Amino acid sequence: MGVMENNLANTVYQNSTNGLLSMGSNFDFTNLLTDSLNIISQSLKIPVIIILLLFAIFAIVTLGRLLSQFISRKKVPVKLIKEMIYDIANSKTVEDIKNIVEKSDIQDPQKIVLCEIADSKSLGKKSREALARKLIEEEEDKIEKDLQRTDIVTRIGPTVGLMGTLIPMGPGLAALGSGDVTTLAAAIIVAFDTTVIGIGAGAVAYFASKIRRRWYEQYLSNLDALSDAILDRLDDN
Repeated sequence: MGVMENNLANTVYQNSTNGLLSMGSNFDFTNLLTDSLNIISQSLKIPVIIILLLFAIFAIVTLGRLLSQFISRKKVPVKLIKEMIYDIANSKTVEDIKNIVEKSDIQDPQKIVLCEIADSKSLGKKSREALARKLIEEEEDKIEKDLQRTDIVTRIGPTVGLMGTLIPMGPGLAALGSGDVTTLAAAIIVAFDTTVIGIGAGAVAYFASKIRRRWYEQYLSNLDALSDAILDRLDDN
């Protein structure tokens, strides 16, 4: 009877010891994972702040550029496009078409494209249409590349700002647990600053993209209408 009791006690002791060792190993593994996540997140703090500073500079430059474009931008009314289409339809030669385009009050890149289309009289109909389509697509690509930067900041700016908010809050809350209010206050200041910069840069980029996209749509619409008028006149000849 005594032997059975000793064996039972040994079994219980071994099981409890194995359980404690298993819990201890799981606890160490969990600590390793959380510590690794903390190291990774805290290592991103400086890069995030640098990116946000670059976004802030980009937003200021974008506003200045938008203002410059607004001041120097040629406003082309529908009446002018209508008159040009009629003038092109009544023109006699390629030189007449080019003179109409060059003397008009449209933007210089539009004049270059339209004059290239007018000079394609020696090509066949399908070749002229292919050339016009390619030139307009090239303008669209330039516009898309120009808008791409502001679109990226619009989407990424608030996200990076949120990262800048959450990263310093971890050490700040840990400091609060130990009664270090100064560290918590510094973390909160960094969190608020990064949030404001991220959202502000995204808002400026969104506003600039919205305004400039409307300008570019009008630009391409006018270019498309005038190129069609030139192609029709060349086909008649």
